[in-house]
Amino acid sequence: MSSVKVECVVSDSYKIGESPVWDEKESSLLYVDITGKKVCRWNSVTKQVQAISVDAPVSSVALRKSGDYVITLGTRFAALKWKEQLVTTITHVDKDKPNNRFNDGKVDPAGRYFAGTMAEEIRPAVLERHQGSLYTLCSDLSVVKHFDQVDISNGLDWSLDHKTFFYIDSLSYSVDAFDYNLQTGKIGNRRSIYKLEKEESIPDGMCIDTEGKLWVACYDGGRVIRLDPETGKRIQTVKLPVDKTTSCCFGGKDYSEMYVTSASGGMDKEWLSRQPQAGGVFKITGLGVKGIPPYPFAG
Repeated sequence: MSSVKVECVVSDSYKIGESPVWDEKESSLLYVDITGKKVCRWNSVTKQVQAISVDAPVSSVALRKSGDYVITLGTRFAALKWKEQLVTTITHVDKDKPNNRFNDGKVDPAGRYFAGTMAEEIRPAVLERHQGSLYTLCSDLSVVKHFDQVDISNGLDWSLDHKTFFYIDSLSYSVDAFDYNLQTGKIGNRRSIYKLEKEESIPDGMCIDTEGKLWVACYDGGRVIRLDPETGKRIQTVKLPVDKTTSCCFGGKDYSEMYVTSASGGMDKEWLSRQPQAGGVFKITGLGVKGIPPYPFAG
């Protein structure tokens, strides 16, 4: 095993840093600060962060085939033109639920943007239950609703053969799998493949590596765990110097670096003094595995 190294690359104390995505063209890491209403881009060459402020909680960002980005903003799917700092709404969901917002989102191998909703939190992980749904924004800009009764719609990714969709509803403390039809984007046959241990706490964002293993950020668990979806076993744990690890992705020149976002919201002064890097963005090297490039939204 090579030696695993964890370093803080962005020390800004985001309340809820989320949705890291590697942008190869820009040699940059995209991510969001949900409650800070900012889409951020950290340049791995200059080490500088650029941020664009938006008008609602922004919970995920994805690449777009035609250039620039798509985001989930409040209960809207929207397009973001970076240079112009211009946001345009594509479509609204959950119109009957004014207290809802989107949470995590990711693009599937066919270019569809999957993202789910949740009720606004009263405090971290405390909220009105079963208010969320899982949606897909298709390339023709139509929206499909897959199911509702979701607590906190979170991590998502697809198996390397594109036949399985992995998904996390955080308060179920479970990583779930569905059969996936890449042609139609339909999902079915939901089952749990891993239940989190007590010290792992709450499953949050997730990504897959080139060996088909899943990496899950554990909110309040201060770690990312590597799971084998075939056996349902945990095979590796990487601890971070902060408790509220929120999501992870692979990036860097050859996708051998892992980037992990974190949160500082809901932490008191004493807790923050023990974890001064809370809310920062971390880079993990030496994992000995690589990730796959993110898929761009086709619409």
